[in-house]
Amino acid sequence: MNSKHRKTLQVVFTDPVSGSVEWASIEALLVAVGCRIIEGSGSRVKFEKDGEIESFHRPHPAKEAKRYQVRAARAYLVRLGIEP
Repeated sequence: MNSKHRKTLQVVFTDPVSGSVEWASIEALLVAVGCRIIEGSGSRVKFEKDGEIESFHRPHPAKEAKRYQVRAARAYLVRLGIEP
């Protein structure tokens, strides 16, 4: 995990939840911690690591993740045992 990933991890775990983090940064963080991307149809994407699967819709047309997506990413990272 590089410094950009660590910064994204801090933002994901910050309260109140940020609405300005780019979805691409969250995806890069999840890949950096060892998740495998499973592309779905349309904007659907799943991440899998050690049998734990989480499903998301990529935000569009905006690049920024919605607050509920950041909260879901945080919960998934906690389930994986990854916290700042």
